[in-house]
Amino acid sequence: MGLEALKLELIEWLAQLDDEDTIEYLKVVKDSKTEGDWWEDLTPEQRTGIGRGLKDIDEGRVTPHEEIKKRFGL
Repeated sequence: MGLEALKLELIEWLAQLDDEDTIEYLKVVKDSKTEGDWWEDLTPEQRTGIGRGLKDIDEGRVTPHEEIKKRFGL
């Protein structure tokens, strides 16, 4: 499917959509693409937490997704 056809399909779907949560979510997605860098909207605590998480990944302190799924019966 070409890009223009996909856009038209999405426009038709959106025009008929009644789910308010989905519409609000799509608005957030749209705004996130047009309002600059989301990093600037994070608090210092959020940025620090992301930094700690990235450091844990770099240092190998991670648990594989499959292991977590097994642990919680998912």
